[in-house]
Amino acid sequence: MHDDRSGFKPLDPGRIHALDPLEVEYWCKELDCTERDLMAAIEKVGEHVTEVRQALKELQHRR
Repeated sequence: MHDDRSGFKPLDPGRIHALDPLEVEYWCKELDCTERDLMAAIEKVGEHVTEVRQALKELQHRR
């Protein structure tokens, strides 16, 4: 089986499916964050990408 993750795109680009390891990896790269920060943002605001992106900005701003 060929494992080519370079062309991976989420099925729903507006939501992050935190239970899918490929999506988590994709969104960590896309949003330039750690898995821990991504999960914390999802826990705080839900799975919508726009809200997660804003939560990550706020988190990084506080550091």
